[in-house]
Amino acid sequence: MLGRLATVVVVVAVGAVGVWFLTRATAPPSGLTASDIPALQVTAAQVQPGSAIPVSLTAAEPQAQHNSTSTNTSTGGQPGSLTDWANKVAAATGIPEPAVWGYGNAELAMRTEQPACQLSWATLAGIGRVESDHGQFGGAHLLPNGEESKPVIGIPLDGTGGNRAIPDTDHGALDGDPVYDHAVGPMQFLPSTWVEYASAADASAGNGKADPENINDAAITAARYLCVGGRDMGTASGWWSGLLS
Repeated sequence: MLGRLATVVVVVAVGAVGVWFLTRATAPPSGLTASDIPALQVTAAQVQPGSAIPVSLTAAEPQAQHNSTSTNTSTGGQPGSLTDWANKVAAATGIPEPAVWGYGNAELAMRTEQPACQLSWATLAGIGRVESDHGQFGGAHLLPNGEESKPVIGIPLDGTGGNRAIPDTDHGALDGDPVYDHAVGPMQFLPSTWVEYASAADASAGNGKADPENINDAAITAARYLCVGGRDMGTASGWWSGLLS
């Protein structure tokens, strides 16, 4: 994960969301400022302790029921829910709504699991933008449930073109290559890293197996990876340490 961050241009805006997002070449929509993006407001009391999928602002929204075209009626939520927030952020930023939902859900989960980490959804959005354009690399797109329309597989890490040589670590199970590893999914995890940190966003959905090609699973796995070891992503040194790890 984070293999291309050496080429990142960092854009930081102070406002409702704190850190805006990372971008390589494209600028935010014309005239957009951080104050245009609704804050992800939820208190610790509104998040189920120990739950992989947290309660959103007003109602639980399991991954299996999440619908990117919904305005909460399909999930039983009310205005102010995670889906409502994700719809507003997607409209303001152009980030696909399933990606915003996954990033926001991961932040809420970390608020319960590791509140001292202070991880922002915007940092996850920056990584998602750099690594796969929020799951849209190579003509792919995110489905309403967070899954990729087709696998997002990075280039072979065979030591050519300035890339590090990383021999296969998963027998091609995730990337289809039994010779060299490839980064996989919208957050571009190396197979070895995914195997170590993989987390399912909603264990009650499907078979509960974490999937690197699902933005909800990938985002929460990235969040736990960034917060490992008690890292504080709310500080400048902690933030850079997390991104460069």
